[in-house]
Formats: sequence, structure tokens, C-alpha cells
Amino acid sequence: MTSEQKQWISATVPVLKENGILLTKYFYNRMFTHNPELKNLFNMGNQQSGKQQTALAMAVLAYAENIANPGVLMPVVDRIGHKHVSLDIRPEQYQIVGRHLIASIQEVLGDAATPEIVDAWTAAYQQLANLMSGHEAKLYEQKTVQPHGWTGWRPFKVGKINVESTEITSFYLFPSDGGKVAAHVPGQYISVKVFLPEMNLYQARQYSISSTPAQEYYRISVKAEKGIDLDTNGLISNHFHDIVKEGDIVDITAPAGDFKLPEDLAAPIVLISGELD
Repeated sequence: MTSEQKQWISATVPVLKENGILLTKYFYNRMFTHNPELKNLFNMGNQQSGKQQTALAMAVLAYAENIANPGVLMPVVDRIGHKHVSLDIRPEQYQIVGRHLIASIQEVLGDAATPEIVDAWTAAYQQLANLMSGHEAKLYEQKTVQPHGWTGWRPFKVGKINVESTEITSFYLFPSDGGKVAAHVPGQYISVKVFLPEMNLYQARQYSISSTPAQEYYRISVKAEKGIDLDTNGLISNHFHDIVKEGDIVDITAPAGDFKLPEDLAAPIVLISGELD
């Protein structure tokens, strides 16, 4: 990016603060209208609640505010990168997103979207896409060189189901080809993809791995969701409880996630969790 383009990006920060969520809502609606197949990739529960639109608006704002030195966002890039790799996001999908994002900027801002602003954001998005896809390429490579590692979706068989409590059930997932699984680090998760007839869509969610490393399987422990007004996230958890049975095949991706303890840790730790009402 040129210094002038960076100045144009910085100048749009007030607009993003005021209209960022409006822009991202318009963007997602536009993208799903033109590329409905992407509904199988995005979390439609977070779409319904507005979480995804808000998260994207905040991410775009943070990028604009740090356009002079996007490297400071690397911890966030790493966290998002793990999520993207877990969902098998590929570089070509960045191009689809970019096309609709730039078109949304033009359509929402109207006459305020001058050629200079559009050119600046086109360059800025490509810089961000290169940063993200480049980092994710390294994460994909790490998975392929890891013993028994893989990338993309791999079929696993539900080899055992164990009811832990009235709410929690554990599912033991074994490679359907009889192969081995890549070792994970405590704190990591896997993505599981299922077809939801209620939505006529595939949806993927992340579940923490609840088994110890170096097993012949991955175990996930899923909480049943109660109530009559469940979003898509609850539908997937209940799909496991109500529909999935031993012998079924589900697609999963290799372990991912950066929430893990450093290997050289030599101090006590305290883990605190909570639930908001």
C-alpha cells in the first residue's frame, strides 16, 4: 500500500465507528445472496444473533486503526487463523469475501465512496488477505508434516457414546479409514460438520477435545441445549444428543487452537470459568 492509501484508510475510521455494523450486515446479506453456498461455511447462528456482523465490524475497525503497522495485530491474526484452518478456509474464499466487501463499501457509502477510498480499501483488503492466508498456509503446513496429520475434512466414525450426566454426553471419534490421529495439545479443539435438515445446510462447530493426547481417537463432550427457542448452535449440540448414534460418520478437521499452556511453564496456574445469564 502507498502512504496516501494508508491515509485514506485512516480517514475512514470515524465512518467505521458510526456505520461499521450497518456495513457488515449489508455485506453478509449481499454475499449470501450472490454466493448462497457460503451459508454452509459460516455460523448461521451467529448471523441470526448479530455476533458475526459485530465481530467483523470490530475487526475491520481495528485493522483500519492499525493500518500503518498491521503487524501489531498478529496475536489476533493467529487466533483467527486457527479458527479458519479448523474450518478449512482457503485463499480463493478470501477473494469472494473481498469482492463483496468492496462492493458493499461502494453501495452503502454511495457518493462518499470516492475512487480514492475504493482503491485504498481494495489495496488494504488484499494486504489483509495476504497476511491472513500467508499465516494460515504455515498452519496448514504444520498439520501436514505432523505425524498422522492432515488438512481439510476427514471422515471419522462414532465408535462409542458415553452419557456423562443428564446434560453431557461424550462422543469417541475414530478415523473411519482405520488410521491414526494427530496428537493434540490440551486446550485445542476440532471442528465437526453435520447436516441440519431443519436448515437444509451443513454447519460446523468447534468442540474442545476432552480426551488426553496420544489416543487412537478424539473425544468431545457435548452439552444438550434446553428450551424452545434454540439458535443454530443449540441445534447442532442437540443433533448429537438426539440423532447421532454409534457407527455414524461425521467429518472433522485436525486439532487447532492457540489457547494452550507454554511448554516451559514452571509456575502454578489458575483456570477460571463463568457463565453469563
